[in-house]
Amino acid sequence: MTPILAAIAIGYLLGSIPFGLLLTRLAGLGDVRKIGSGSIGATNVLRTGNKAVAALTLILDVAKGVAAALIGARWGVDPMLAASAAVVLGHMFPVWLGFRGGKGIATALGVLLAIAWPVALVAGLVWLAMAIMFRYSSLASLVATAVAAACAGFVVDTERALLVAAIAVLIIARHHENIRRLIAGTESRISFTKS
Repeated sequence: MTPILAAIAIGYLLGSIPFGLLLTRLAGLGDVRKIGSGSIGATNVLRTGNKAVAALTLILDVAKGVAAALIGARWGVDPMLAASAAVVLGHMFPVWLGFRGGKGIATALGVLLAIAWPVALVAGLVWLAMAIMFRYSSLASLVATAVAAACAGFVVDTERALLVAAIAVLIIARHHENIRRLIAGTESRISFTKS
């Protein structure tokens, strides 16, 4: 049980590092929580107009998902799955920010890259296609998340598939405000031209 608890602790602490907030402050862009959706994720960082900082946020949020899963894997499958769940929860509910974090998409992608890379590839391609077609990051994320959960059921073992499904439920729940805005037609679009 000790390796599982250690994996959970490490995963949560990694996940709770708010790269989006730290990077925007270091870049002199202010508090990212006060713009757009108020999220600390890469999509909201992009709304500052700084694509480089948004890209770095995305890379680091993905990296912490990969790192947590790989660290947990050193102790076995169960610790790997525990660390994978914990890193996503840490990103969504970081203790340092009053448990108000990001939506978990990039970190979940990192987890998928480590535990089920074919699923990550499919989800990433679906996200990209949806984002290009409709220019709604939230819609792309929701569709990619649903596809990942469905795909995992056919591609990986039951334990991993259940983890992917659980993460998908959390991500969809975290997007409740976005879903309401999508229905109302007031959701912000991704800008591919803003400098």
